[in-house]
Amino acid sequence: MQENFTNETIDTRQLPKFEEVTFTNLHPKYIWVVLINLALFIGILILVPILFSMFKPELFSGRVWLILGVVIPIFSVLLVAFSIIGFKKKGFAFREHDVLFRYGIIATNTIVIPYNRVQHVALHEGLISRYFGLNKIEIFTAGGSSSDIEIPGIEKEQAENIKQLLMGKIQKQL
Repeated sequence: MQENFTNETIDTRQLPKFEEVTFTNLHPKYIWVVLINLALFIGILILVPILFSMFKPELFSGRVWLILGVVIPIFSVLLVAFSIIGFKKKGFAFREHDVLFRYGIIATNTIVIPYNRVQHVALHEGLISRYFGLNKIEIFTAGGSSSDIEIPGIEKEQAENIKQLLMGKIQKQL
């Protein structure tokens, strides 16, 4: 039955390169969502020791305040810098047969998911993102309880169109 079976070697240099794909950057307003979330986090980071010191002042000597006064600002600046760099590196692309998502700060990662693996698509709208009219697309594949790709910072109308595109691809597979 397997008379026509072949198993030729594939020249990997001739394969299409996903690096040559033009990625779409996240919406410029999304940086504000990131920065507001960071400001809330840093605010909590500052308030916790202050509140803690009100109830347990004996734990907070001058040395502890000095350390916190140095560590928290340095940590905050690094967090903001890495978040801005990470925002600039994120991108997505939808091709004929798959979806790609690129992210990373030190190392750049690219996730490629063929449409025939997509099981479900969801849109998520956080409180701050909603204010800016942005959504996050979550793409789920078989075998996982969490989403395989989360693409944040997409305008609501564009996110709805992408969801319809993906749902159409899923329906074609069925």
